[in-house]
Amino acid sequence: MAEARKFVFVSPDYGSSITENGCCGSGCCDFEAVVLSGNAKDITNAVKQRYGALAERAGKRGLEASEDKSSDKFYSDSERALISDEVAGASTGVGNPVRFAEIKAGEIVLDLGSGGGIDCFIAASQVGSEGKVIGVDMTPRMASSARDNAKKLTTTNVTFKRGHIEQIPQDETSVDVVISNNAIALSEWKHLVFSEMFRVLKPGGRFVISERVVTEALPESVQDSTHEWVEGIAGASLKNKFIETIETAGFVDVEVVDEQPNNDGDEEWRSSLVTSTIRAFKPDR
Repeated sequence: MAEARKFVFVSPDYGSSITENGCCGSGCCDFEAVVLSGNAKDITNAVKQRYGALAERAGKRGLEASEDKSSDKFYSDSERALISDEVAGASTGVGNPVRFAEIKAGEIVLDLGSGGGIDCFIAASQVGSEGKVIGVDMTPRMASSARDNAKKLTTTNVTFKRGHIEQIPQDETSVDVVISNNAIALSEWKHLVFSEMFRVLKPGGRFVISERVVTEALPESVQDSTHEWVEGIAGASLKNKFIETIETAGFVDVEVVDEQPNNDGDEEWRSSLVTSTIRAFKPDR
């Protein structure tokens, strides 16, 4: 049996100010330096390497019809018309949370694990010139690539920050909507992610996320596989536990608005994988 993952947690300090590039003082831009040890740090580094490499080849991948891109699976022709080949090539989501977010003009939207920015650019078309979209990603190359994509698309109402979803570089009660697409499964600290989402949302604000969950526990060999962690599979929570974590963070009216099987592959354990798109609200008082 593989050695159990070991990690320690040091409470984040929100007292320091948040800078324009997304840093919020000690620890914010290097979350793993204070939180991770042992195998957990190996997983985080592997995730950075995997998605950094993806950012490097995103343009070429976007042009290849044979590539397994989420932009081809989950987005309409009109949505794909809003993005470039580079954005399409960097897409690795498991759903389309924007479709269920009911984003309104003038709202402030935060995308956790924004990657090359596909959901950010689609949301930007909905919030309009009076609104704003903020993308957060821990992979430096992805954040840099997303900024380049924004310039090429001449999108002016999107900002990309480098940071961790367990310690979001964003002021409290400052956003109307949080979206995320296949990012929370990459975190071992899902309770921190939802706590942070609750912190940054305005009263009455909402989140819509598309995430892999499981109906039965995955084999230990899968849970201990760095490869499966990087793919967003090993970190998939039991569905009922995932919902419980959301409710424990303080969210109400939790609802699964869409659910699809996510069992590509021959292994028997894949039959328990599903993609759930979940919506929930922060109480308005």
